[in-house]
Amino acid sequence: MGLTDNYKLNLIQWYPGHIAKAEKNLKEQLSRVDVVFEVRDARIPLATHHPQIDEWVGSKTRVLVINRLDMIPAQVRSLWVDYFKNRGETPYFTNAQHGQGVVAVSKAAQAAGVELNQRRRDRGMLPRPVRAVVIGFPNVGKSALINRLLGKRVVESAARPGVTRQLRWVRISDQLELLDAPGVIPAKLGNQEAAVKLAICDDIGEASYDNQLVAAALVDLLTSLEEQAGELLPKSPLYARYELDPIPHTGEGYLHALAEHRYKGDVERTARQLLTDYRKGFLGTVPLELPPM
Repeated sequence: MGLTDNYKLNLIQWYPGHIAKAEKNLKEQLSRVDVVFEVRDARIPLATHHPQIDEWVGSKTRVLVINRLDMIPAQVRSLWVDYFKNRGETPYFTNAQHGQGVVAVSKAAQAAGVELNQRRRDRGMLPRPVRAVVIGFPNVGKSALINRLLGKRVVESAARPGVTRQLRWVRISDQLELLDAPGVIPAKLGNQEAAVKLAICDDIGEASYDNQLVAAALVDLLTSLEEQAGELLPKSPLYARYELDPIPHTGEGYLHALAEHRYKGDVERTARQLLTDYRKGFLGTVPLELPPM
């Protein structure tokens, strides 16, 4: 029984107009870029992988940045490191809000620059700063990463896709220029399961979805992760927070029971609270994906 089998409707809608425009701008600029930083969310590193990124990156250097490392247990992080290394990728884990791991990301870009300029010299051309772009879903922490790389606040973080306005180049150092690109969402996300995870983690920007369905999906997901790999998660995150055991309930049933137990029967308020608690880390360091074994 998959996570979304209960939700046979198209759960999440977003606005392809915004997205098409952001994507077109990005594609136009990509020809001028040497290095692509792909930023993903440590809680859902697979769901935050943009399906078109491979065709966008082509033969350029890609640096895989997995942000919000503070939101998953250390043990889960090491499993992801092994998973990506087995696929020939080096993940750089960061907590961009606090600057953790950012120096390594900057060094990876500079290493790409050294290679680029060696090739330019071999062809009798002058060296130039390496041009990088940061790509990822809205809200995964791109602006925080750019601000950390710069060492000052220049980029306004914004939850709405397309709010990172027109594309602009930001010079980080003599060696590095950065293109500040808006959050890109696939124009259609065929995989509703991934869409639900994006909504739970608030990595989807300005989409419309039903809080109650998404909160119920979160409860179902936590229950199934506990069954699969309880040893990797904080113990009974929902029980620890709300003193109500999810085990006898479906996600939807739990939402209603919790509303009665805590919020005077207000299911919508309960759903919002649950999602907020998860997003703020009040349920503990709980990943929503584990590496496929």
